Amino acid sequence: MPAELKAFCVKAMLRSGVTQPDAHIIAEVLVTTDTWGVFTHGTKQLRLLLQNLRSGRLQATSRPQVAAEGPAWAILDGQYAMPMVTSCMAMELAIQKAKSAGMAYVGVKHSSHFGAAGYYASLALKQDMIGLSMTNTDPCMTVPGAKGAVLGTNPIAYAVPAGEERPILLDIATSTVAASKVFAAKALGKQIPADWLVDAEGRPTTDPNDYEYPDQGALLPMTGHKGYGLALLVEILAAGLTGAMMINGVKSWIVDSADLVNQGHAFMAIDVRSIMPLPEFKNRIDWLIRQIRGSPRATGANRIFLPGEAEWEKRDQALAQGMRLPEDVFVSLAELAHQVDLKTDFEALFV
Repeated sequence: MPAELKAFCVKAMLRSGVTQPDAHIIAEVLVTTDTWGVFTHGTKQLRLLLQNLRSGRLQATSRPQVAAEGPAWAILDGQYAMPMVTSCMAMELAIQKAKSAGMAYVGVKHSSHFGAAGYYASLALKQDMIGLSMTNTDPCMTVPGAKGAVLGTNPIAYAVPAGEERPILLDIATSTVAASKVFAAKALGKQIPADWLVDAEGRPTTDPNDYEYPDQGALLPMTGHKGYGLALLVEILAAGLTGAMMINGVKSWIVDSADLVNQGHAFMAIDVRSIMPLPEFKNRIDWLIRQIRGSPRATGANRIFLPGEAEWEKRDQALAQGMRLPEDVFVSLAELAHQVDLKTDFEALFV
């Protein structure tokens, strides 16, 4: 199933003018994300990504360029190339620089929505490095004391290699909850917890109808001022330091508009070998994982998960047995198949 899904996505992108090498990179990012069970940021996003391509907000044949660099850092001008391609290039550059400098930072400007931050952090695992990735997004989250949206949900991810254990992998937005959960509650006519959302006056609300993206209401940062502070750090590293747009200068990639998005991204790699022997580090991380997993469990809890453990297990199952796409992903891919005249191919694979 993952291989067939990837082949379909590649074919859809080739029909849309994406080059074959780029199509394979993008499909790998999106399908891997689906195999982790993170369907909100996987192949569901391809239809909107190609819509941005048709509208001129992205350029199928653009190539990212190194705008400035030093021994342990670089700034890439994404030139509105396909953002997954730019992001993979940026993370690989950070990894290469970390091999000689010990650790490295690569920032990106003139880009757009790059999907799941965790995918790029995980690329560092192939070189037994620690990886970090993050991006700023268009404002949809409030901050303490503000009336409306100020910052984006500004996701951040990290990946840490282990020895006998699976790598640690965390990918989170800095809001309490994803907007998709608010929309789902609205569709079902259900109330939401009071720490998810503020209304048009900046007051916490349990009514999902108080959120009308992007004009009314705003998501709340996770754990109040702590999530706010972390989102601000992402804004600085991904946009303040790269030259990308910040806060309300960033445009939404999902709104039908001719405005260029100009999100910024940041990627970091830490070469463990430069700091301590790799086997020693891996043994220490294995010990850490086992100590956490073996902690006394709360009443009713069957298991203690490490960040990423559930995703690795879902990927193992998806590769071995296939995966069932949620209805919203299925519908989005069916619409894409119709748009690029691949309806027959889609039905043969997924119906």
